[in-house]
Parts: sequence; C-alpha cells; structure tokens
Amino acid sequence: MATATKSKTPLDSKQDNEAPLTDKATSAAHDAVDALSSKAAAAESGVRKGATSSAETLNEKQLAAREKIEECTSKTRQLASENPLATAGIAFAAGMLVTALFRRK
Repeated sequence: MATATKSKTPLDSKQDNEAPLTDKATSAAHDAVDALSSKAAAAESGVRKGATSSAETLNEKQLAAREKIEECTSKTRQLASENPLATAGIAFAAGMLVTALFRRK
C-alpha cells in the first residue's frame, strides 16, 4: 500500500525560511499553554478534592448537630413534663420579656 508523503513546495520552503521569529513565538506560546494546562489540571484536582472533603465534613457536622438537637429536645420535654409549674412560669416570664422589648420601639 502506498502512502502519500507531503513534499515541500517552493512556497513552503520559502515560508519556513522567512518566518523563524513567528515559528519561535508560536512554539513558545504552545509551550506556555501546555505548561499552564498542566498547572490548571493540578489546581482543578486540588479544588475538587477540597470540595469533596468539605462536603463530607459538612455532612458529618450536620448529623452531629441534628443528634445534639434531638438530645436537647428530648431533655427539655422530659424536664417540662416533670415540672409543669416551672415550665409555665418560665414561659410566662419569657412572654413578659418579649412584650417589654417590643414596647420599647
């Protein structure tokens, strides 16, 4: 099977000889883009790992907070059922305090 090879025409040879500065600039630009690309890929990987880690930590903290809220709620309900008179007094005092704060406007 015959393969086609590109032969240089006189115009191609002339362009190679007349534009060495352009060729160097193009090569330097390609090298810079390649270097930037690898650094950007590394940075993206680091950001993705950090985001994943943050999401996992946030989920753990949310679960811990929910457990703590449930624990405090159950203790409050137990205290309120054991001491209904004290609970009523605290609710009355809190209502008076809120009313006094709103009247000061």
